[in-house]
Amino acid sequence: MIRTLARTGLAAAAGALAAAGVNALRTRAEERMPSLVRTNHAGNPVSLLEGPAQTAGLLAACVLVPGAANRTACLLAVGAAGALGANDDFRETGASKGLRGHLSALARGEVTTGALKVIGIPLASVAACALLRRDADTVAGRAVDAVLAGGVVAGTANLMNLLDLRPGRALKAGAVILDLQTTASVLGRLGAKGESRGGAQAGSASGALLGGVVGTTAVLLPDDLGGRSMLGDTGANALGAALGLRSALTASRGRLICELALLAGLTLASEKVSFTRVIEATPGLRELDALGR
Repeated sequence: MIRTLARTGLAAAAGALAAAGVNALRTRAEERMPSLVRTNHAGNPVSLLEGPAQTAGLLAACVLVPGAANRTACLLAVGAAGALGANDDFRETGASKGLRGHLSALARGEVTTGALKVIGIPLASVAACALLRRDADTVAGRAVDAVLAGGVVAGTANLMNLLDLRPGRALKAGAVILDLQTTASVLGRLGAKGESRGGAQAGSASGALLGGVVGTTAVLLPDDLGGRSMLGDTGANALGAALGLRSALTASRGRLICELALLAGLTLASEKVSFTRVIEATPGLRELDALGR
């Protein structure tokens, strides 16, 4: 327990320092790369450097994940999510939006940066989770676990991207997910056998990711809430991948199925329903969403 707490604190510090270091370059980077500055929903200029800062901080935390396989998996999933998000942020091709739009473009033979993200993040996530989920008795069982866990990682990355439409929203959602994951893990340990898995090393790895998310959020949230910067696809995807990896490390197969079903439902709903409208029309969510702006 003490080692896990120490690793969590160290990861938080590493994540915060890395994110702050990248963020400190914002003025100079924006002068050299005007594409870093976009217009937000309110018509104001906003920096996309927050995304690379978030990714750098989370990767710094991933370096502190114990166990070679766990560390490699975390670096792969977070790095791929951030890189593919950056490709879509800064080299965007095609006018397609949303899952349906990207899949329709692929059906027409059009490979957009968004389509590369739709394909690449799930593939990288499943590959990463094949390294994490190796405790099933059969090859088929390990494959099922890798696909389920990889789906949760990719689905959470996509969810964060869907939520990054208003200042602070995605980072607040990340904090809520951290709380829900921690509660589910505690209840799993207290409840029936098989509701949590992975042992001490998985718990310590999850703690390092927790620290990375907390550290980067502490550094980046003020500018995000102030509408001066945003995660973009780069940061939102990396953040979601890190959150999803926490479940991949410690969740039982049953919990993974539930999480994946929820993520799939939210993704499909986003094609028909505006999350912003739902949030603004829901007491509690509306106030939480506006908090700090």
